[in-house]
Amino acid sequence: MEKGSNKGVIATAFATFIAFMGIGVVDPLLPLIGTAMGASHFQVEWLFTSYIAVMAVCMLITAWITSRLGSKKTLMLGLGIVIVFATLSGLSPDILVFAFFRGGWGFGNALFTSTALTIIVGISTRGINRSITLYEAALGLGIASGPLLGGFLGTFSWRFPFFGTASLMAIGLVFTYVTINMPPQKHDGRTGRDIFKALRNRVVHTNALIGLGYSYGFFTILAYTPLTLVGLTTIQLGITYFLWGILVAISSVIVVNKLRKRMDTLHLLVLNLSFMVLIFFSLAFFPASYRLFIVIASGFFCGIANALFTTLAMEVSPFSRSISSGAYNFLRWSGAAVAPILSGFIGDIYGLSIPFYISAGILAVSTVALAIRSGMLRTALLSNGEPVTT
Repeated sequence: MEKGSNKGVIATAFATFIAFMGIGVVDPLLPLIGTAMGASHFQVEWLFTSYIAVMAVCMLITAWITSRLGSKKTLMLGLGIVIVFATLSGLSPDILVFAFFRGGWGFGNALFTSTALTIIVGISTRGINRSITLYEAALGLGIASGPLLGGFLGTFSWRFPFFGTASLMAIGLVFTYVTINMPPQKHDGRTGRDIFKALRNRVVHTNALIGLGYSYGFFTILAYTPLTLVGLTTIQLGITYFLWGILVAISSVIVVNKLRKRMDTLHLLVLNLSFMVLIFFSLAFFPASYRLFIVIASGFFCGIANALFTTLAMEVSPFSRSISSGAYNFLRWSGAAVAPILSGFIGDIYGLSIPFYISAGILAVSTVALAIRSGMLRTALLSNGEPVTT
């Protein structure tokens, strides 16, 4: 049983790695796509916003689908949809059609992400913290590898990275089918109503709203910043976000666990978000020639925040893991969806640096809110039987 469980965990983590490559693969291509299609920053950012917005909305129905298909079939369906829409993205004739296909891609990824973490946590024999660490590592490495793939294949054509991603997704689909063996049991029948009910809980919506503020900043870095790194080639942008993603993975897997042994989880998150506020002020204040290094360094703090927010979403909630994950992801992806298009719109009109000041302000509010509500969140951790420190 343990051997089979570990095999399933590894398979799901591998599929997570492949799936999240699809987010990062677009990063180094944004300037190239904008030039090729004659699109403004605002229009190009729809490639992220349509993808993430569909993911957020689909969090309300993915559990209903999972309850009828089961986890493995839902994973496979999600990967299959991603293969189709990644291929169609590479065939897009204009930016509007491209954004539509990216939305379909987001639906496939929603089916996957709503199930992957639940499977890893549910069948792992190593506890929730190690399971989340593995998930975050796969996520971080996937986001890191995506820009490298996009940067390399993008030197030939902006279309090639999407065909390459579809091919890798096909490998992930086969790997999932062959290696994950789960009993034919159904999940609980979680619905959108259950998610909204959970969000009425003060602790759940507090944590999710603070996570929303962080996600806004995260996707400002991931989706908007490539447009401000003027003068870099596609491969240089790919390497930049590869290094950023590597730092995300290292800090979410190794650094955060070491820090949590020395510091209260909530204090650590407040401190980490405070550093991220400084990161955004630096992105806005320093010349573009320094922005490259600041972006890479931000990956360290993003990885820590990713791991801590994911853990808190599970541990502070009195609801099931499925509902807790769904409620948190719905709200945080909503914040993530707004960031690219709003940043692109503001950047086009008021200047490239202004969106960074806005992200700094949103993160500052989130940090203050977390500091004020940390006592309530700490009480929720204790009442759910979770240690405040590890």
